[in-house]
Amino acid sequence: MPQIFTTLHELTGHHFDTVIDVRSPAEFAEDHVPGAINLPALSNDQRVEVGTVYKQVSAFDARKLGAAMVARNVADHVDGPLSQHDGAWQPLVYCWRGGQRSGAFASILQQIGWRADTIKGGYQTYRKLVHDALYVDPLPHRLILLDGYTGTAKTALLHLLAERGVQTIDLEGLAAHRGSLLGGVAGGQPAQKGFESKLAQVLQDLDPDKPTIVEAESSKVGQIALPKQIWARMTAAPRINVTAPLAARAAYLTEAYADIIDDPILLRDRLQPLRNLRGHAVVDGWEALLNAGDFSALATALMDQHYDAAYTRSRKIDDREWLGEVEAESLDAAGRARVADDLARLINRL
Repeated sequence: MPQIFTTLHELTGHHFDTVIDVRSPAEFAEDHVPGAINLPALSNDQRVEVGTVYKQVSAFDARKLGAAMVARNVADHVDGPLSQHDGAWQPLVYCWRGGQRSGAFASILQQIGWRADTIKGGYQTYRKLVHDALYVDPLPHRLILLDGYTGTAKTALLHLLAERGVQTIDLEGLAAHRGSLLGGVAGGQPAQKGFESKLAQVLQDLDPDKPTIVEAESSKVGQIALPKQIWARMTAAPRINVTAPLAARAAYLTEAYADIIDDPILLRDRLQPLRNLRGHAVVDGWEALLNAGDFSALATALMDQHYDAAYTRSRKIDDREWLGEVEAESLDAAGRARVADDLARLINRL
């Protein structure tokens, strides 16, 4: 009998030794159950081929072709990555809907003697549970936003707070983006579904009775949209402000964006969209600093002429509750540690 899961906690807390996602590599890359391994019943190309036969020839011919492909692929998996398992191994197998691919795969494993089972509803069951956790079920967590101008090291401070036992959610880390025009990182961002899976897992592991610190963000981190329920809670959440001198912020940005600085062509390209917003003369000035290699001056100009102005406008619009403020004299490693200590003491008093 397929395993029936009614909550995300039940599914991620399963008792099986291994979770096997038998969907194609492309499906797996978009999103999958946390900790699952990908042993495709059909490759990307095979899945397309079977689908074409289904549409252009017949369902019977497609099933016959697919069955032969699945059998050969499962044999390769048994001879390869599954060969080290003994008879006590208990895998949990799923595909898109919990149907033919996972059923065929699990059946072969059962015939060998392994205690294989499947997820009723497959990936779609998991996806619904994630969706419900983020968009439907009430969010029990008490969020507090870590706020401050660009360059106040908020993401780095989140990590330091986590080291000090404070509950945090690093949305930029989950979204693989630093949340600004220059914020792209190597490897690109995950799919929206993949981001939501990671976020749901993080929320599930948090204690709702303790405050959770989240960096103040816009409703999108790069191309990733924050779930509306999360965003609504963030906009209503109280905030702690971090302040630092402009020079300290510029020094920190020069350090934090070293990868962008190392690629002046990429940096110049990312500045171009701001011409319509800030004007050609301003962006030309930034490019002159870039050409001169004066990255500290460029960071200072970007904050003074772009980021700080936008942040000040947003503060005028929002009606925010402030729980306190922590001032940083510097934002080098020692300075960030001192700020994190001050923040932790403030949070622990709340």
